[in-house]
Amino acid sequence: MELRNIAIIAHVDHGKTTLVDALLKQSASFKQKSGAINELIMDTNELERERGITIFSKNAAIIYNDIKINIVDTPGHADFGGEVERIMRMVDGALLLVDAKEGPMPQTKFVLKKAIQAGLKIIVVINKIDKPDARPMWALERTFDLFVDLGASEEQADFPVIYASGVNGKAGYNHNLSEMKNISPLFDAIIKYIPPPKVDLSKPLQMLTFSLLQDNFKGKIAVGRIYSGTLKKGMEVGYINRAGALKKAYLSSVMAFDGLNRVETEVSTPGDIVAIAGIPDISIGETITDFNNPQPLPPISIDEPTVKINFLVNDSPFAGKEGTYSTSINLRDRLKRELDTDVALRVESTDSPDRWIVSGRGELHLSILIEKMRHEGYEFQVSRPQVILHETDGKKTEPIERLSIEVPETYTGTVIEQVGSRKGLMVDMRVDKGTAYLEFLIPTRGLIGFRNQFMTSTKGLGIMNSIFEKYEDYKGDFDSNPHGSLVASETGATRTYGLLNAEGRGELFVGPGVKVYEGMIVGQNAKTNDIRVNVCKEKQLSNMRAKSDGAMEFLKVPRTLTLEEAIEFIGNDELVEITPQSIRLRKLWLKEGDENRSKRGLL
Repeated sequence: MELRNIAIIAHVDHGKTTLVDALLKQSASFKQKSGAINELIMDTNELERERGITIFSKNAAIIYNDIKINIVDTPGHADFGGEVERIMRMVDGALLLVDAKEGPMPQTKFVLKKAIQAGLKIIVVINKIDKPDARPMWALERTFDLFVDLGASEEQADFPVIYASGVNGKAGYNHNLSEMKNISPLFDAIIKYIPPPKVDLSKPLQMLTFSLLQDNFKGKIAVGRIYSGTLKKGMEVGYINRAGALKKAYLSSVMAFDGLNRVETEVSTPGDIVAIAGIPDISIGETITDFNNPQPLPPISIDEPTVKINFLVNDSPFAGKEGTYSTSINLRDRLKRELDTDVALRVESTDSPDRWIVSGRGELHLSILIEKMRHEGYEFQVSRPQVILHETDGKKTEPIERLSIEVPETYTGTVIEQVGSRKGLMVDMRVDKGTAYLEFLIPTRGLIGFRNQFMTSTKGLGIMNSIFEKYEDYKGDFDSNPHGSLVASETGATRTYGLLNAEGRGELFVGPGVKVYEGMIVGQNAKTNDIRVNVCKEKQLSNMRAKSDGAMEFLKVPRTLTLEEAIEFIGNDELVEITPQSIRLRKLWLKEGDENRSKRGLL
């Protein structure tokens, strides 16, 4: 059977998963085997459905006109670049989705750059043409400019274009939605423009592993592409790890993809994407080859992490009450397991057995790991994210991000001032129909804690995206997140009377009847210093009527922080306590006396 291997790449929320749904639903083989069909078929992970973004790359295979098309849905956020980089080696072409209204966005640039570097044939899909304010021709012009800017070859820049509405399951060669009937024009373009896999029949077995799955019956499953040779169940193979060592193994299972399912196959086809089981310690980027004639494939290059965070065992007064796994052994083993499937992650031990330094590609990358562990029943604490600095030719360098902002024109001055205070340099600005498009080069340090401030100052109307640009000389010290905290001075349950007194100092994070402990952060001070407040204080009862007793006093609704907001909010002397049920903020030193002694260097 003829093969086509394609990846679908795009910016976050430009409709990748919805378009893949349409391709799957309109393929005959998928219709025959599927019962009830849900929306967002590919987003099977609970976190992905909750957040509405693709986090983990996934495989599907469909048959169209007797040609098997392997589809890989890739993450759109640069923080998951470890996934994107691997996928580029797995496929021969890519569908680049661009929103018909927004045009190419920063993450589009990131994923397109990886595809061009890999030499892939690219089909541009102008998606969401059903939007009322869609401007497909403008989006196409911007996409062509992006190809040129990224150094695409003449052949790559002469890309075919398909217009689509993924949510309606329609595609066509022009942007008139009324003339479109189904998704078939996109299928036809894939078969016409994406080349079949190149296979060298003279070479022995070569397969490169790209992702790992866990199965309760088969154990660890490795997914990869066969570059040459064939695989059979029970055959002897050699696998070469990242260090270059060759080991022998026997395959207990060889599976091909059929729709969203993995099905056992007797013999695999060269060029196909398959899954294998039987090698318990296999990892990503390893070569499966002939044991007697081993020929390794080039290793996968992965960009280095730019942000690190401390993971600590929970030692708060509420430790062990809400989580299933809370010991240092539980945490250590879970972080080690994550390294098997996430090649962009780094975990380092420290001089303390209860603390680890975890490095990743960005705040979102790390917060997804934290959220996954939280869903699995883990209880732990994390520190404020810190940027990873490098030493180059005796000079200290730091990562710089390209920050793109789309905001109503009236907020332009406020945004420029805020980014400027964080050492951001504006490199581009244009205004179109009352909307300002700003572009900055800003230290990654300056982005930590910026999103909350940005959304508040633009009344929630601003859009911001950032992508790693390069390392530059250290830009000097600045306080990227000045704030003061309201800190509980007693352990107990919060009372309305105590909260009303504290509310005059700033904004609260907790309401009445919430259990708190001494040193827990219960709100944000209006000024930049910390204040200890007694939120557990009760009103003393007496038989004397006060003048104000006739008037009712009401608390404002407390501000609920999400995981990302909590991590962005904390300072260097604060932690986020994470359990399956709660997200709490606390001071590193719970008692006020300990905090004062630490500031004087006595602790």
